Amino acid sequence: MAFLVATESWCRRMVLAASRRLLVRALVIATAVLAVSCGNGVESGPVVAVGAGDSAESNLLAQIYSGALARAGARTSVVSGLGGRADRLTALDANRVQLFGEHTGALLAELDSSSDARTPGEVNQALNRALPAGTVVADAADGTDMRPRVLTTAAVGVHSVAELAAHCDGRAIGVAPVPGLLELPAELLRIPGCAAPVPLPDPAALRKALLDGSIQVGLLSGPPIDPADTDGLVVLADADYAVRAENVIPLFRKGLLDDRRVKKLNYVAGELNTGDLSAMVRRMRDERAQPADLARDWLDQHGL
Repeated sequence: MAFLVATESWCRRMVLAASRRLLVRALVIATAVLAVSCGNGVESGPVVAVGAGDSAESNLLAQIYSGALARAGARTSVVSGLGGRADRLTALDANRVQLFGEHTGALLAELDSSSDARTPGEVNQALNRALPAGTVVADAADGTDMRPRVLTTAAVGVHSVAELAAHCDGRAIGVAPVPGLLELPAELLRIPGCAAPVPLPDPAALRKALLDGSIQVGLLSGPPIDPADTDGLVVLADADYAVRAENVIPLFRKGLLDDRRVKKLNYVAGELNTGDLSAMVRRMRDERAQPADLARDWLDQHGL
């Protein structure tokens, strides 16, 4: 009888010890999972609302910045349909959004119309001086050259914007928007030293007018997103920045982001380029690709 009691007591101790071991293992696993989740997941805190205007580029940039910040632990959302540049600035000032993507030269023109800055460095410095109180910018994406493009035919016989400006008198000039890109103010859609251009509806109309001789010089509001838009034409070089620099840049409320998240935006700036941006905007136009999908794929491809 004593043997049976001792055996039963020993069994109970073994069961309890095993249960404790299983509990400890479960707690260790749960703690490890929680640590991984907290380290890589979204942190607590206010939602960063990333704004977008009406253009495809604006919505694409919003998704890229939103996705990049989310991967740095921020809670983010995208607010689209904010309208023009002045409307986006108003939304930022009212704290309806806290960040949106821009072009440096166009934003400078909106904030300081008297500035004569031209080169990327000059524009960045002037823009920082002109920023509204309580706002800052991260790095500009140097690989994104979103300047208007000056076009001619080979018959015109010039190869640079500076050379054209010296022989511009009497030449008929047209200007057309590039659908999908951020809008530019009218004062930036001019060729220095030349007469004001005549508006045309789109790049195809501009190309046709150049090829049939109706105009001798054309101005696209940004880089062409379709190679066919410049087929048979000469895109004039502009190494001296006769046309003001336009690089992609995020504008956001001061104090919004910690150093880690600002660095994430700077990594985006280091990877983004004109070709990638134009190709994604073209896919949105031609394939009805969704900006969130394009942004996610681009971030993945660039290790962001």
